[in-house]
Amino acid sequence: MKTEPPKAKAKSRGREVAIPGIAVSPGVAIGQVFDTSDPPAEAPRRRIAAEAIEAERAKLAAAIAFSRKQISKLKTRIGVLPEEAQEEISPLLDAHLMMLGNSRLIRGARKRIETELLGAETAVGDEAEGIIAAIQAIKEDDKAGLARRAAEVRDIARRLVRNLTATPFRSLKDLPEGCILVAEELTPADAALLDPARIAGVATEEGGADGHTAIMLRALGIPAVLGAHGLTEAAQRGDAAVLDGAAGRVVLHPTAATLAEAKDRLAAFARERTKLGKLRRLPAETTDGEQVELQANLEIPQELPLIAQAGAQGIGLLRTEFLFMNREDLPDEDAQVEAYTQVVDAMEGLPVTIRVLDWGGEKDMEALAEGVVPVHAGGNPALGLRGLRMLLKRPELLEVQFAAVLRVASAGADGNVRLLLPMVTVPEEVRQAREIYERVARRLRRRGERLPEKLPPLGVMIETPGAALAADAIALEADFFAIGTNDLAMYTLAVDRAEAEVSHLYDPLHPAVLRLVQFATEAALRLRMPVSICGEMAGNPLLTPLLLGLGVRTFSMNASSIPRVKQAVRALDIGGCARFARRVMEQSDPARIRELVAGFAEGVTERA
Repeated sequence: MKTEPPKAKAKSRGREVAIPGIAVSPGVAIGQVFDTSDPPAEAPRRRIAAEAIEAERAKLAAAIAFSRKQISKLKTRIGVLPEEAQEEISPLLDAHLMMLGNSRLIRGARKRIETELLGAETAVGDEAEGIIAAIQAIKEDDKAGLARRAAEVRDIARRLVRNLTATPFRSLKDLPEGCILVAEELTPADAALLDPARIAGVATEEGGADGHTAIMLRALGIPAVLGAHGLTEAAQRGDAAVLDGAAGRVVLHPTAATLAEAKDRLAAFARERTKLGKLRRLPAETTDGEQVELQANLEIPQELPLIAQAGAQGIGLLRTEFLFMNREDLPDEDAQVEAYTQVVDAMEGLPVTIRVLDWGGEKDMEALAEGVVPVHAGGNPALGLRGLRMLLKRPELLEVQFAAVLRVASAGADGNVRLLLPMVTVPEEVRQAREIYERVARRLRRRGERLPEKLPPLGVMIETPGAALAADAIALEADFFAIGTNDLAMYTLAVDRAEAEVSHLYDPLHPAVLRLVQFATEAALRLRMPVSICGEMAGNPLLTPLLLGLGVRTFSMNASSIPRVKQAVRALDIGGCARFARRVMEQSDPARIRELVAGFAEGVTERA
């Protein structure tokens, strides 16, 4: 398809223009552009006299109260959305309501009014910018999580400033049926107002694949492309457009050939969605009858509806860091019991693996800032006091988590809860953790808790070359392994994916990484110990044959990846996977390995 860049728009109005963006929500939309934007808030920087402090504080208080009223009203409106979308947006709106309470944003804005003599809207803007800059400065792997936290602060600050300046919000009530909505940016609250039955697609200049807006659009099933730079400049209301949410592309003024191709893809997508939807209730079983367990990773409880929708067979990695973020005090045992119980109950008897706190030195957790962890994470936090190392240094944190999980297990979890230790490198660390675990169990029993006779299994993350190479010894101390391929690749190749200069060297198909995965897997299998794979490798259907061939039978991944991995599993036989894995492991060239993986996957696709 011949296309032109968006800057050529002025000279080529009416000619086909393709604008790339980020693929966010799959599906094809064909319709007319309906552009919309929020009127900009007029909020010039403003200073006040000391006598005006109380008036500005009162003005801020009124804006907070009005913002809370708006969000509460929005909560009553979302009842018409699909259930999974309701369950996605409702906790987010609750979080916004909490941020309008005694949060760092509100406290900081009040302080700036009093000490810097700033107008309320200037104080809110400055405080929000400071918080966002601090979040963006954090060095950690979870860039998506950081971006979401920054976006939440930005959204609530914008709402406050608009209310402080009496600037109206855009209306999304009367969108033309079948239109493609084009905007510079869309907030999750905006997305909650969209009617999936009336709108064909969404495209914006800003946003990414992991933000709340993207999650909302996926939950609503609206084809969407975000981060399409140049789109709002190139598009005009009423322009014909084709949006491909899987390819991440918007085509303006499509030719007849492009339209015909889009209609074919629209029909094919409908067929594919029907096919993947039918997989939800089918077993993840190879053609020769081998059962494979496909579980989901869970970062925040809001993901539970997506996990259920994907047909996950449990949670293979429940990250507990969310309990320690955006709060100033440590979550106590009862608070943790409540949080874990919510997840375990939602999974209705399916297994849940809870990883204890994986503070990485570079992660910003206010709750840990007051004397719990070092003020300075050191010159290289990835190699410093993190994961289990930190917890053994501050065992009171580990004891509270162990106690909470044991109480959940004693309350009828019926053997479906497991505990996972992060960043283990030597067997002695596991021994120390187990001593604490058993001590906590004895204390709970003395307290009258009816714990199961056999305590929940205590497993180990294999995520460093040292742990993988010492897997034989560590296996003697652990009850199961979870191989974390993201960190394992990073530590093995000495590459930080977030560093642009070296990110091209990050390659999970590097022979060194694969051999470590193989070594750790075989160490577990020799002892008949459960072993699972988590990280991006687990969710990539291209790698499913290789991992099955190496002996892995349990995968934990993002919920959205489960249907396609299941589709791959159901097209494979274990004998063929084993032969393929042997062939791959004989290679020493990553490029050759990628060729073999792509070639094998092509055959699987034809069979699926």
